Amino acid sequence: MSDIATNRKARRDFHISEKFEAGLELKGTEVKSIRAGKVNIGEAYASAYKGEMWLHQCDIRPYEQASHEFHVPLRNRRLLLHKKEIRRMEALTEQKGATVVPLRLYWKNGRVKIELGIGKGKDQRDKRQDLKQAAHSREVERELARYNK
Repeated sequence: MSDIATNRKARRDFHISEKFEAGLELKGTEVKSIRAGKVNIGEAYASAYKGEMWLHQCDIRPYEQASHEFHVPLRNRRLLLHKKEIRRMEALTEQKGATVVPLRLYWKNGRVKIELGIGKGKDQRDKRQDLKQAAHSREVERELARYNK
């Protein structure tokens, strides 16, 4: 499983409670663009509509070598999930402040998969606390490395 794209802002801006793996319904030129690395999931989000999950604002740039068929870069793409998973995600997102955020896009057995997380927005103080904790753990690791030399 090699990562194609990661959403770094997701873990910074949201508390991720649960993760799901989903397939993506793509066109051929979209797969070619993804292989070329021309994809951005930084602004993307997912939502349920009529019993299906859809990925919005996922930017897959058009494939330059395509002969006649070009796709729309920001079109809504259907996510391939089981009904049970869709219902679970709908129930979790009905809570106040919860949303479905894509965490990373990756290859699995020759197919494009997306990892989705149920996220609740962080406050500014939560972000500051995370930065303090990361700095503290870096300092501890540094001291342990110096001690074990």
